[in-house]
Amino acid sequence: MNFTKNNNSKSNGKIPYQNFIDGSILTRDWFIDQFPFILFLTFIAIIYIGNRYHAEKIVRKTAKLQIEIKELRAESITSASKLMYISKQSEVARLVKSKGLELKEAVKPPYKLVVTDNE
Repeated sequence: MNFTKNNNSKSNGKIPYQNFIDGSILTRDWFIDQFPFILFLTFIAIIYIGNRYHAEKIVRKTAKLQIEIKELRAESITSASKLMYISKQSEVARLVKSKGLELKEAVKPPYKLVVTDNE
C-alpha cells in the first residue's frame, strides 16, 4: 500500500514546468484568482518596454542634434571670420576697385554736426 500511495502522489504532483507545457496551470484556482494581477503586471511590463524604446529614441535624437550643433557652430565661426575679413577697410577698397564701382575713399575724417535750439 505504501508503494501505491507514493505512485499516486507523484502523478498528482507534476513537475512545475510540466504544468506550463501541458496547460494545466491555467485551470488552477490560484491562477484564476491572480489573473487580473497577472494582466496588470503584463500591462506595466509593456508600458515599461515602450517607455524604454521612447527614451532610447530621444537619446539618439539628442546625440544627433548635438553633432549638428557642433557643425553649425563651426560654420558660424567660419562665416563670422570671413565677414570680418571682408569688412576690413583695405579689403573693401580692394573689392571696390576690382568691381570698377568708381567710388573714392574719403580723405577727410567725418565730423559731427551739433544742432542747438536757440529760441
